Amino acid sequence: MGVPAIPMCTVAYKELADLTAARDGMPHLREVFTPHPVGGKTSAELAAYLVNPDPVSGIPITKEIVEDLTRPLSADEMKSGTRSIAAGPANYGPASADNLQELFMTNGMTDYLPIVIPTEEKVEAMLKGTSHSPDEVLRTPLQGVGYTSARWGYTVRQVAVNAVMAGCKPEYFPVLLAMASVGTLGLFGSTTSSGSAIVINGPIRDKLNVNYGLGALSPFAHSNATIGRSWTLMGKNLTNGGILGDTYQGSQGNQLDYNNCVIAEDEKNSPWTPLHVQFGYKAEENVVSLFGGPDVRQGAGARGAGAEPAMFDQQISYMCESMVGGSGALAILDPLVAKRLVEQGYESKEKLSEYVYKNTKRAVKDFKESFLAPFHLYPLALEGREPYASWYKLPDDAIIPFFPSPKQINFVVCGGQANAFFQVANMNHFRSESIDKWM
Repeated sequence: MGVPAIPMCTVAYKELADLTAARDGMPHLREVFTPHPVGGKTSAELAAYLVNPDPVSGIPITKEIVEDLTRPLSADEMKSGTRSIAAGPANYGPASADNLQELFMTNGMTDYLPIVIPTEEKVEAMLKGTSHSPDEVLRTPLQGVGYTSARWGYTVRQVAVNAVMAGCKPEYFPVLLAMASVGTLGLFGSTTSSGSAIVINGPIRDKLNVNYGLGALSPFAHSNATIGRSWTLMGKNLTNGGILGDTYQGSQGNQLDYNNCVIAEDEKNSPWTPLHVQFGYKAEENVVSLFGGPDVRQGAGARGAGAEPAMFDQQISYMCESMVGGSGALAILDPLVAKRLVEQGYESKEKLSEYVYKNTKRAVKDFKESFLAPFHLYPLALEGREPYASWYKLPDDAIIPFFPSPKQINFVVCGGQANAFFQVANMNHFRSESIDKWM
């Protein structure tokens, strides 16, 4: 656009920065790198970075920025082009089951567990699970939101290949297509090692035998396990979001990424409106909702026999205050917990969300110093986005809500009613999508 600019990031992302610039046709782009990390550093420590040398070039960072912005471009720097990616071995020997497993695994196309080999016959059988054309494009390159994983496009057939690999049945396929149509697939690029939750609502839960009773979040249903696994495989194979050290920079990774957290809401035993109806869908519609964030944590159960009933609203609020700021909350309640909350006066999820919103507070100073605030929330405040713009204008000792809105606090009901337990996921709602349109 004719405006000189220099990208600057930490040295941990040098390879990613180089590859991204090359993919965008700027293989000789000038870049400036700071030491790593910047998260958790004080203002004084960050200021010191600017006067110390760039760990790559050895030039003091401030001096390097000025020189890069003012020095004329060299002949090489004016060249455009992309960097090619070397292909893997051309031959893995005879087409045996073991050799095919090795082919997929060494090319980074699996979760390093055995897959179902996607033969033409199996893929064609999977495609019969939908009325849509195999060549229909779900997403085009650069379409969608989120990280650079949105750069790749994919078709119905390509989703079918990954569904087969994950072990899905053809009747699960519409759920997977609805998930894939969202655009930003599993495996996020953030250093926070985020995971995903997949919430399924509607009559299809029983049709597919999705488990929402005893052991609902454990490996006791083929549908739960393989639908969740497909989300990870699609993230590795249909986008470039799962390339370790390149587009995936999760510092410690997340065990949820193996097959994610698949939740079918127990609409029969829930005293509340189902999640998809809250999001504007009809009760008889089949809907999948995607959530993402750092973790899922176990809540406290009911008190022992003879004691006063547990005040679950207070426990949920307490857990929410320890979450990563900027992320929402998805509370997963056993029906026993939900029914007890109704007895305590929470006749709707909205009323409970409002309670948690009003009873999770922190000082403005703590908000400003929270993990994500400097990188994600302060820029929103500068854009005038509320409530962040108003929050940053308040004195440090002012008290503000932990969540920007009650709508960031969601509840789903599932579990076997063996005990009054709940779990809270530190996750935002990304998007919900109709499953019916993909049948």
